[in-house]
Parts: sequence; C-alpha cells; structure tokens
Amino acid sequence: MNNHIQAEKALSNTFEPVWGDEMIQGDSANLQQWQRYIEQEIGFILPNTQLQWLTNAIDHTATLNGLTTQQLWYQLPKNNEIRQQLLDKVLIHESRFFRHKPSIDFITRYAIDKCADDRSKPFRIWSVGCASGHETWSLAMSLTAAQLSNHVILGTDVSEQAITNARLGQYDQRQYSLIPQNCQQFVYPLITKNAGNELSMADTSSKVERSINTQFDWQVAPALRPYVSFALHNVIEQKSPTSHLQNVIICQNMLLYFRKFDQRDILAWLSEQCAVEGYIILAPGEALFWRPSNMRRIAHPQVNVWQKISA
Repeated sequence: MNNHIQAEKALSNTFEPVWGDEMIQGDSANLQQWQRYIEQEIGFILPNTQLQWLTNAIDHTATLNGLTTQQLWYQLPKNNEIRQQLLDKVLIHESRFFRHKPSIDFITRYAIDKCADDRSKPFRIWSVGCASGHETWSLAMSLTAAQLSNHVILGTDVSEQAITNARLGQYDQRQYSLIPQNCQQFVYPLITKNAGNELSMADTSSKVERSINTQFDWQVAPALRPYVSFALHNVIEQKSPTSHLQNVIICQNMLLYFRKFDQRDILAWLSEQCAVEGYIILAPGEALFWRPSNMRRIAHPQVNVWQKISA
C-alpha cells in the first residue's frame, strides 16, 4: 500500500487545477481532481453520490480561510491546518451508541473470560475509525458495567474534529435513548443555561453542574475516562498509534471507503497489531474476500469476527 500511495503522490505533483477563481458546480473534471486528492491523503474513495458533500466541504473550507477554491488547492500542501480543516469537513462522522450491540457483547464476554484467566495484563481494545467516540464509549460502558476494571480502550480517527468531540464525550438526547439500561449509570446530564439547577434527565442523583453547551444534553461519566483515550491516526500510513498489541481490534464501516487492494493491506497490517488469540471484528458483510493465513474466521451468527491463530 505504501508503494501505491507514494506513486500516487508523485503523480499528483503533475496535477494542475483547471478552474478559474471559483469552482464550477458540477464540473466533473474539477471534482475528480479533488476526489483523487482525498484518496491520496487518507485512502478514502468518495463515491459520486457524495460529490455535493465534497463540493460543500471545499467551498466551506475556502470561505473559512478567505480563499478562492484555486487558492485553497495551492495552500493544501503548504498549510497543514487548512488541510486538516478540509479533511474534517469531508469525512462523515455519523455514528451512534451501541451501533452493533452483538459485537460489543462479544467483546465484553471475551474480556470477562480473558481477565478471569490473566489479571496481570490490561485487556486492550482498539476502536479504529472511532468518529466522535460513540463506539469507544459504548465499549467502556459495557466493560465497566460488567465490573471489569483492568481494560484500556483506544479510539482513533483521521479527523481532528472528530477526536476533539470524542474526548469531550458530550452527546444529544437521541444518543441517550440508544444506551442499554444497565449502562445508563455512566451518563451525567448537562445543565443548560436556562435550566437553573434542574437536570435535563431523570433518574440521576448527581447535582454537579457541568460545562454548558446547548448543543448537547449529557456527557459520559468521569468514572469511564481512566479507561479511554483518543488519538489522531491515519490508518493508511501503517504507523501504529501504540506500542502495545491489542486483544481486540474493532474496525466497522470504515473499509468500505477504501479500494479493495487497500482493504487487504489495511487488514494485513491490523492483524500485525493484534495479539495471538486476539480478535479483529469487522462490520457484518465487510471484507468477506479476506483469507489471511494467520487468522481464522469464527462462525458466529451475528458478528463478523476473525481470531489470530499465529504470529
């Protein structure tokens, strides 16, 4: 994959913008050039159905920095802050708590068994492409609800804004309704500016006032934070965000944005980050073509899970 990316980046040096001072709406040549840039940077293939999304991201980033789209193009290789702004606007951060509960339940049961056998080492989970932290905090809630305390959960994403939101750990009422009852103990209400001392959620004994943000209704409990960390990370670069092997790597609904040969390279690299006897969990129906020699697919009716059988 690295050779492919390097070759593409070398080729990109020959690209020249073909527009004038403003992007022409619907100009396929212009948008293909931007699509190719996004692929070179993070490996994502943006389908044609998301071209308007891409156009909006380009326009918003240019306007935010007082640039034309042509000026924006030439600023990208020179200004990492502007580059990151564009990537943050292009990337889709849609997620939800307990998005695929069977996968979270599988990880929780494995953690219980693993910690019962060996309490000397922390149980490590890596949530790849964690977006705004919904999956990462869901895992922390589930493991802590199972009374496990020796676990470490890392969430990574290529979007700096998503990681900032994940660390904040504040969400709206719709997300609260998705949390199982046994995990709702890890939710604290946020108090709005006009609410005085009244809590925005029932069934809580906490009266501690929180930071005010009317966009959100609640935040994750402080008790979860020692177990969770987040880091900016680009999986296409194949640089590990941690020196530790993982007991579980969960990577769901991210691979579909990559070309098939990049998916193979990413999965092969992720398997290197997984401890022997550990698991890689993908979204249902994802990467069914994968046939690694050091992994075996587990027969499970709901979870797309692979176990590492050899180094």
